[in-house]
Amino acid sequence: MRTGLCAICLAAFLAPFASDNFIFAQSAAQPAAGSPTHQWAIAIHGGAGESEWEHMDTDTAAAYHDSLAKALAAGTAVLKNNGKALDAVEAAVEVLEDDPLFNAGRGSAFAADGANEMDAALMDGATLAAGSVAAVSATRHPIALARAVMDHTPYVMMVGPGADAFARTQALEQEPPVFFFTEMRWKEFVSIMRANGKPIPPRPAGVPPEAKPIAMPSLVPHIFAHRFGTVGAVARDSDGHLAAATSTGGMQGKLPGRVGDSPLIGAGTYASDHSCAVSGTGVGEYFIRLTLAREVCTLVQEGRTPQQAADTMIHSELPALKGGEGGVIVLAPSGDAVWSSNTLGMFRARQAAGHAPEIFVK
Repeated sequence: MRTGLCAICLAAFLAPFASDNFIFAQSAAQPAAGSPTHQWAIAIHGGAGESEWEHMDTDTAAAYHDSLAKALAAGTAVLKNNGKALDAVEAAVEVLEDDPLFNAGRGSAFAADGANEMDAALMDGATLAAGSVAAVSATRHPIALARAVMDHTPYVMMVGPGADAFARTQALEQEPPVFFFTEMRWKEFVSIMRANGKPIPPRPAGVPPEAKPIAMPSLVPHIFAHRFGTVGAVARDSDGHLAAATSTGGMQGKLPGRVGDSPLIGAGTYASDHSCAVSGTGVGEYFIRLTLAREVCTLVQEGRTPQQAADTMIHSELPALKGGEGGVIVLAPSGDAVWSSNTLGMFRARQAAGHAPEIFVK
């Protein structure tokens, strides 16, 4: 059960939205003798969208705020202990994958046949090592499977049943379809299928029949259709290394086998210590065509600031393709975290060494 925020609290954490972008200010304090040379930083996102943000109520905002806070805390806990950026982004994304509010892991969208097909990727900016998976259906944490592909195979990407089978050899948690099922996501799926005149498949195996709704408006937040349901994280550790991770449950009602940008290195996920780390959310087909994440990093390497690079791709290049919508979070080698989106809302949060966590629901 989640408690709602009072109007004053809600206004307080939504206040930063008066600006379209944010940047971490560098601390003026000099590191003490023997302390790490670099300052750690992390940013996370929980997807972006449009009309759903227009009708967000206080309880819904509070629920998403709390979930983002937990994921951010998981990532910062790694970095505060001088852990690796790669471990930090994986930790943050695993929390989001376990949260049914987000379209990743538990709470994933449904393909047209009623099955879940999940994608994930992560990349190490220090070595350019990367791992990704697509169309997995039984692995609880797709991002952990992507890490296993990177660490324990000569490959970058594995897909489908073969990827899930590999997960079992790595002792990664496996779950039945009922684990990934959420009633609110299924209702969203059914409504999309009906609107498009497509047949509605049976409920997944093990899922009980739909129960009659219980009217509890003061206790249950309004969870809305999450059009660009992707989660991600970017981080820099105290050694100065960058990493990025992205995970998604995919597009509601998609044809089975469709894969978006999230698991494609250079499209929805990219990291290099020489430029930046990027995790994206949006209409995957357009991110793929633009190799958007890599292009942001290329612009940074050519001398643009991270904010300029992100804005160029999100506000100029992406919308130049009809239907191109979405956003990115970007972390530069300097430790500055920025974002850019051309949608009405984007769930996001950030924290840097010496700064309090900041959480944004719009």
